[in-house]
Amino acid sequence: MTFTGILASTTHAEAAKLVEENGGTATDHVSRQLTMIVIGEEGWPLEDNGQPSVKLQQVERWIQSGADIQILNESQWLTLLGLNDHREEVHRLYTPAMLSSILGISTHVIRGWERSGLIQPIRKVHRLPYFDFREVSSARRLSELLGSGIPRQEIEKSLKSLPSVRRGDERPLEQLQILAHSLGVMIRDHHGLVMPATGQRVFEFDTEEVPSEALEDHEDDPQSISFASVAATPIDTRADSNRDWLVEGCRLYDAGQIQDALEAFRLAAMSSPQSSDVHFQLGECLYRLGATEGALERYYVAAEHDQDFLEAWTQIGCLHNELGENSAAANAFQVALTILPEYPDAHYHLAETLNQMGKTDVARLHWEEYLKHDHRGPWADVARQRIEQLGELGD
Repeated sequence: MTFTGILASTTHAEAAKLVEENGGTATDHVSRQLTMIVIGEEGWPLEDNGQPSVKLQQVERWIQSGADIQILNESQWLTLLGLNDHREEVHRLYTPAMLSSILGISTHVIRGWERSGLIQPIRKVHRLPYFDFREVSSARRLSELLGSGIPRQEIEKSLKSLPSVRRGDERPLEQLQILAHSLGVMIRDHHGLVMPATGQRVFEFDTEEVPSEALEDHEDDPQSISFASVAATPIDTRADSNRDWLVEGCRLYDAGQIQDALEAFRLAAMSSPQSSDVHFQLGECLYRLGATEGALERYYVAAEHDQDFLEAWTQIGCLHNELGENSAAANAFQVALTILPEYPDAHYHLAETLNQMGKTDVARLHWEEYLKHDHRGPWADVARQRIEQLGELGD
């Protein structure tokens, strides 16, 4: 048997060992002697040109000519081996910060994808979204392919040829449609052209090559906002007035117009000063603009208006840590764990903070707790290294 695509639960080398331990033979190549091919569930088995993997295409041709070869996805194969622990790894849920660490995607991008409907949280706990790893890795892969210039039609054709997509097990075609729309439509602000999905600017001398149908210049597109000029006019205190400015701020933020987003969120705060969401977004903008202490204060205000706002407490802890205020950072992470004892982000950050404070024995407990939720990402690697180092010191 052989594997194609990136495995979500293990490496190809470790998977090959599992095959041999169960009486099979793993190979890197395909031939008519093959009895099974397993499709990895991290992203999609698509080549850089958008075509299905060469292995999968060859196997499909042999099956059509009468070969008896099974095509399984990773979860099905793990179930076949009775490896439920590994299967749970494939279907494990992750917070935005954990996904950012594992996939190398900014948390700002992940939150923007959630707002656009590209990814959907499986559940939310005290505002904190938990995502299916496969769905987010799928979005990342499709975004990479579209961003590299592969036509949407080519990717769609390739996806439709994959067994799990044909069965309707996954939703990549819907994701592709959302991504293609957001990447294909550019908007014009006072600074020029921008792609809303990425915030990437297009130089004016490139605009001749942009199809006219790809440019939209609607009144509801994100525009630069002057806080001073709007603040001088009476504020509509209706609830939907705040919501409009909050939505506008999020659109500007996702388009990479952070200063303009900040102004929109300030206007939202004027009409609804007790909105924890608005204050959190103000903190996000201020931090990205380099105003760390101002951002910290806004996160505190968000937590004051919603004391169970987990991500606000996490940001408070991270910023205190960044400012060298370890005791305050540890307190914030402990508050988050009081709200949700199994919160992985807080366990990891608290462990790192306690380690900096020299409290390694307590830090170890939190690294171990974090590893119950994540075995694969950079944070998990750091946690294991820290624990191993403590063991060596103990010896």
